[in-house]
Amino acid sequence: MMFTGLCAVFRREFMSYFATPLAYVFIVIFLAFAGIFTFYVGGFFERGQADLAPFFSFLPWLYLILTPAVAMRLWAEERKSGSIELLLTLPISTTAAVVGKFLAAWAFTGIALMLTAPLWITVNLLGDPDNGVIAAGYVAGFIMAGAYLAIGACLSALTRNQVIAFVLTVMVAFLFTMSGLPVVLNFFSSWAPALVVEEIASFSFLTHFNAISKGVIDLRDLVFFVGMMAVWLFANVIVVDAKRDGA
Repeated sequence: MMFTGLCAVFRREFMSYFATPLAYVFIVIFLAFAGIFTFYVGGFFERGQADLAPFFSFLPWLYLILTPAVAMRLWAEERKSGSIELLLTLPISTTAAVVGKFLAAWAFTGIALMLTAPLWITVNLLGDPDNGVIAAGYVAGFIMAGAYLAIGACLSALTRNQVIAFVLTVMVAFLFTMSGLPVVLNFFSSWAPALVVEEIASFSFLTHFNAISKGVIDLRDLVFFVGMMAVWLFANVIVVDAKRDGA
């Protein structure tokens, strides 16, 4: 029963993206900025190296802005239109509804990422890249997008306003992204114990993403992203249940 409900929500949510211009606008903007950052800002041709390092180095920052735009509508729109009451009266569990919506957004983001495949083709035409490293980079990008979307889905359930959901998601995602950079760690290292500083650094999306995108697929990095998704989706279920109960 749960699987049937999950699939129904997934199908409904996924098709809704392409029922409006949102999907096409997101994909066009994502691909446009991916090209700009890779070829112009990242100096793809000037580097003279057959790899996609310029693309992957900017991918977290692209996701930081664009994935909240996808996630902000997941629950905020349902609450604003009142359709959340109808959804929650259907014979499906809250978990199925939350996971179905999340997987639809994740699949949509995965399609946008797959459409950057011409970059991969281009680098193979120009040189002899390590395709294993590039494949690892795509895997890292996909699971990192899932973590961003899980955060956005949970925060979207807290408000009826999509703009507020977008801003909150960008802020929280930014903190997780920046937590491993020296500008943040230096602030804490001056007064916090080393153990605390290490814990803060361990929550950095950039650190875990960069490790995988370099071709080093460490189980700890995968567990981190999967764990982030699980924690935020669990929180999402709690928030939606609270709305169901009228809390």
